Amino acid sequence: MTTTLIIVTLAVALAAAIRSTWSPCGLSMLSTITPFSERGKGHRYGVTAAWFISGAVVGGLTLGGVAALAAVGVRSLGLSATVVGMAALTAILVALVSDAGLARHRLPFHRRQVNERWLDAYRPWVYGAGFGWQIGCGLATYITTASVYLLVVLAGLTGNPPVALAVGGWFGVIRGLAVLLTARLEDPGALLAFHRRFAAAGIWAHRLVIAVLTASSVAIWVVLAGITGGLVIGSAVVVGVAVVTGILRVAWPAESDRDVCAVPTASGGQAEDLGADAAMADRSADRVSVVG
Repeated sequence: MTTTLIIVTLAVALAAAIRSTWSPCGLSMLSTITPFSERGKGHRYGVTAAWFISGAVVGGLTLGGVAALAAVGVRSLGLSATVVGMAALTAILVALVSDAGLARHRLPFHRRQVNERWLDAYRPWVYGAGFGWQIGCGLATYITTASVYLLVVLAGLTGNPPVALAVGGWFGVIRGLAVLLTARLEDPGALLAFHRRFAAAGIWAHRLVIAVLTASSVAIWVVLAGITGGLVIGSAVVVGVAVVTGILRVAWPAESDRDVCAVPTASGGQAEDLGADAAMADRSADRVSVVG
């Protein structure tokens, strides 16, 4: 169970980091820290980006530190592989139901974004590292996917503090490296075109998370099935989550403030709903076109 759980946790952390790049905060960073914007302020893009990535790694390790504390607690309890597997499967299914919208409700999250006034008030190493830390820790800014919560839970369930810390660092590295996506853009027009393409690709990041969560639930269920009594417990968890999901769909009305928007296609039609992050991409691109 331990090896499978670690692999699943790393996969979830990767998917969560990739998906989070399409959050309003992630998109804002792709518009804010660019070669031409840093050059316009008299700064070097490479240096600011390096501070951002370093801050994101530290932020990820901060998140990993929280998971490591949970891992210490799990290890001290001496939980059986069956109990750990049952908890992991439940957490994965809850995240899957939330992100897929199966219950027409999402887990609670906040919409906080970084303070862009830092760009004018502080030196590049301050806003670079500061923005990076907030992005890297995952929970300080806009949360786009329940898999961010999930990676903390799964890392804690490993019962291995060093592994939990490393998972957080892995998440932070991926989030930080996203700033390099705009490293070759030298003018506002190029950034505008990039944001249009990037927004259109957001649906694939969402599908990646759903695929990873689905595969992870299957992997944990298979391992549980190989443990005495685990097959019954694993199946009971799946049925239980399905029943609760059905009850939520019937008993609670759909959220009225659902964070979705239709993204225009090249032909003038509308593509699939991508969420508030796609709207943010469009607004970021429009802002760039006005500035340019």
